[in-house]
This record gives sequence, C-alpha cells and structure tokens, in this order.
Amino acid sequence: MRAQPINIVGAGMAGSLLAVLLAKRGFAVSLYDKRPDPRQATAERGRSINLALAARGMRALERAGMMDAVRPLLIEMRGRMIHGISGETKLLPYGWKPGEVIYSVGRAALTRLLVEAAARHPNVTLHFNQACIGAGAAEDVLRFRDENGDDYDVKLTTTIGTDGAGSILRTSLAADGFLQAREELLDHDYKELTLPPLGFVPALEMNALHVWPRGGFMLIALPNTDGSFTATLFLAKRGEHSFASLATSAAVNDFFAREFPDAVPLIPNLPTDFVQNPQGQLGTVHAEPWHVGGKVLLLGDAAHAIVPFHGQGMNAAFEDCTAFDELLDPHDAWEPLFAAFDRARRPNAQAIAQMALENYIEMRDTVRDPRFERFKALSVELERRFPDRFIPRYSMVMFHPEISYADALRRGKVQEGILAELDRTGNLDGAGALIEGRLPRL
Repeated sequence: MRAQPINIVGAGMAGSLLAVLLAKRGFAVSLYDKRPDPRQATAERGRSINLALAARGMRALERAGMMDAVRPLLIEMRGRMIHGISGETKLLPYGWKPGEVIYSVGRAALTRLLVEAAARHPNVTLHFNQACIGAGAAEDVLRFRDENGDDYDVKLTTTIGTDGAGSILRTSLAADGFLQAREELLDHDYKELTLPPLGFVPALEMNALHVWPRGGFMLIALPNTDGSFTATLFLAKRGEHSFASLATSAAVNDFFAREFPDAVPLIPNLPTDFVQNPQGQLGTVHAEPWHVGGKVLLLGDAAHAIVPFHGQGMNAAFEDCTAFDELLDPHDAWEPLFAAFDRARRPNAQAIAQMALENYIEMRDTVRDPRFERFKALSVELERRFPDRFIPRYSMVMFHPEISYADALRRGKVQEGILAELDRTGNLDGAGALIEGRLPRL
C-alpha cells in the first residue's frame, strides 16, 4: 500500500490532518484544494469562523503530534452563558469535573496550522487553486480545473475525499451511480456577526459559550483570541420570525432590540453586517456507501456532514482520521480497509447527526425550562454516585472519546428514562436499583 501515492481532495482541517497522519507513516500524499493557500490568503467572510474543539478532536491532534502547537489558539469555555430577554445571565457549566470544558478555536488559524504541518513533510505535495470538478471512477481519473480555468486529469490512484459538505467528489460519484447521496436541509439558516472588544476589554465573559435562547431561534457567540466574539444567528428561513422577515435595516434593528437587547450595543455595525454577510444553509448529508471499491473514500463532512449544534462536526471528522489511521495497521489492501472504515464509522456518524439535531432544540428552547436544570443537577449527582455506569449524554459526547457516539446515543436514551422516573418520584432512593438494572458498566 505504501508504494502507491494517495490523493486527498480537500485541504481543510480533516484533509490536512489526514495528510499529516499518512505522511508520518511514509505515504506519498498529493493534497488538492480549490481555495487559495491559507498560509497566504485571508479567511472567508461569514463562514463558520469559530469551532468548538473537544476531547475527540484533541485525541486526533495528539495522535498527529499537533496538540502542543494548537493549544495557543484555544480559548477555554466552561459552560453555556444563558442570556435572558431582560439581559440577565446564568452560567450552566458543561461538567462538574476538572477539565470538563470545551475550547473555542478559529477555523482559519487552525486550518493554516494544519496545512503548515502537512507542508513540513517532504512526502506531501500541496496543490492550491485546483478545483476538483469530478471523478471518473470508471476511467480511473480525477478531473481538475486550475486557476486559469484550464481542465486537466490526474490518475485516480487511491483517493480520499475530504472536500466538505458540498463535496464535488460525492456529487460526481453519485451522478455516475457509484453511491447514493442526499442532503437533508434544515428549514433554518444562519448568519454570522462580529462583536468587537470594548477597547481593551472583551465584549462578554471570555470563558463561556454565550446563548440567547428564544424558543424557535437563537443567537450564540464564541470568543476569539483578540477579545472579539463571533455571533451566529440561527433563524427560520420563512415565517413570522425568519430571515425573510428581516428584509430591511429597520426590521433587523427592531428584531434585535426586541429579542437580544443586551447584544445590540455590542454589535456596532449590525444592519450593515447583517446585509453584507452571507446567509448560510444548515443540513445533514447522507451517503451510502462511502467508498468505491479501493479507489475512492469519502471522509468527514464529505461523507456525513451534520448541523453544528453539538459542536461535533470538526471533532467527528478528526475522529474519522483517528479511525482511518488505526485501521491501517490490520489491513494490507485499500478495499477492505475502506469497507471496514464505512462499517465502523457509519453508526457513529448517524448517531451524532441525530444528537446534533436534538441539541438545537435543547440550546434554543429546553435550556429555558426548569425541568432541564433539574435533570442536569440530577445527572451530576448520579454520576458522582455511579461513575462507572452513569455519565450524562453531553459529557459522553464531549469528554469521553472512549465511548462511541452510537453508545452515547443508546445509553443516553436509557438515562433519560431513569431521570424522568426519578424526577417524577422526587427522591433518589431507587436510583441504584434503576441504574444497575438498566445500565451496564462502562
């Protein structure tokens, strides 16, 4: 396998990290991307500037020997800072144990660092401004268009597609009948806004993810290393409270003054930025299979993009890289390796896609319900008493990479029933029997 060069289409975070892992094993890698070299270009405006790094992503970065270089880019977030309609705030910690935090990281800075790491390996060749326009799997070619608009082909040696949610490779392979793919779009879109620092003071508490939950929609804000915050409005496309209803500057100002009054003074260019920044789509990608024999494999968002509400899109893609690297050891041919990757990761991709959708409802609505806080407090107490059996689902996903997404979803459903039963009775006398009877040891 090492005698055969590998193409990676998509030099974003997953593609660059995978290139590093493969290069460390001695593979020759050609890494292609349609965008300019991030070491020289500015970040794309309004496109998911902030990301949440958690344990699964950190484990992958450790495996690649990258975590020490990444740490200076990180801002610790200890919990969700909930902003009420009257401006009151309340911090809901993510966990109760030391280290149960997640980290805000800038997409552009992290991508650049990963590309720089890949470029340091002499067996990695980087090709920027080279847009993949399709795969001819039957003809064994990859088709590209260069920055001058000229088309050319390269040999379809073993190829891994990490070209994101809008993957051209996935679309091309589906059009040629090699796989089935669909995008399940949410009826909500998003738009990003900037909260600059107030002089030398951050606009908000830095060590928290800020959430303005308003039922059917929400605003969130994540910290940046310069003291600014990137805010993201998640809102229906159409209807009374929707992007369609915010067609004028006056409508934007009225909407924010009514729904997010404490945020308005922090967004000095609100109407202008709202109009100028792009309105992004949200959705879940479903594809089957993820590979064409031993020729092409889809990985990360190209295979299973999800909505961003659990902060796991990047982490899931990085965990794909870990899983792929681990599968290299017991396999000596690409086709069985690709098939094994598909089998191993598919249940987990499906599980985190479902949990991400459920977390949107939690973030925009459920966090306002007193029952949510009762369940959270009860979960903490049960984890203290039964740490080898009961771990809150959010904690399993964010802080326990040894527990698969599929197991977190499965155990989470059982735990939800236990919590509901204990909440209904109002005491913990029967907690031990319930947990030991329904939850196997971890």
